[in-house]
Amino acid sequence: MLSGAKPGFGNNISHSHRRTSRRFNPNIQSKRYWLPSEGRHVRLRLSTKGIRTVDTIGVEAAVARIRARGVKV
Repeated sequence: MLSGAKPGFGNNISHSHRRTSRRFNPNIQSKRYWLPSEGRHVRLRLSTKGIRTVDTIGVEAAVARIRARGVKV
């Protein structure tokens, strides 16, 4: 929701060096935060980098950024 993390793509390379397609999925976690301005908890789906960003800028600013992207919280 915050960082817009999407899967990356690459190749599995076998011992014989044959390549097959694979995905590198982002580490998405569901985390609940207390939002004091609204007096309620909000559940956010964040990557681990997004969780560190919320710890840095605060939950109010993070929710404002998420809403600016057009995501309902």
